[in-house]
Amino acid sequence: MRTALLCLAACALAGCSGTPDGPPREQQVREYFAANNATARHGPQAQQDFFGRTQHPDYADRTCELDGLTVELDPALSTLRPDPAYAPDETGPPRGEVWVIGVEVTVRQEGTITGRQIGSQHLVLLDGRVHGFAPCPNGSGS
Repeated sequence: MRTALLCLAACALAGCSGTPDGPPREQQVREYFAANNATARHGPQAQQDFFGRTQHPDYADRTCELDGLTVELDPALSTLRPDPAYAPDETGPPRGEVWVIGVEVTVRQEGTITGRQIGSQHLVLLDGRVHGFAPCPNGSGS
């Protein structure tokens, strides 16, 4: 007990905190992925609606039909970092604060895994909300 108190006192004097601070937007990013995965569990239409609501507003017309698929995204939060040079197309970087994160993508059709891949995903903090770029698991944009 005495050793634990000494360690606690040493941390307090050294300016240590009990939990390390993550990137400034980590909680919002965590909530985005939790909401995505919750809608995936409710089926393709719920997830399609989620992607429509969270699509970056400058790219609202660039979404895909999921065609009965759901997309679960498992982020590696330790990889979250700013990426201000990212441009999804020739128009240049999107408005807002751009971040990139490593994710494991799991695609399902009627509950059966049809694909799994490791990749990166860009997210944008704009007007206090996290926006993404809807995936096209079937390879075609609409």
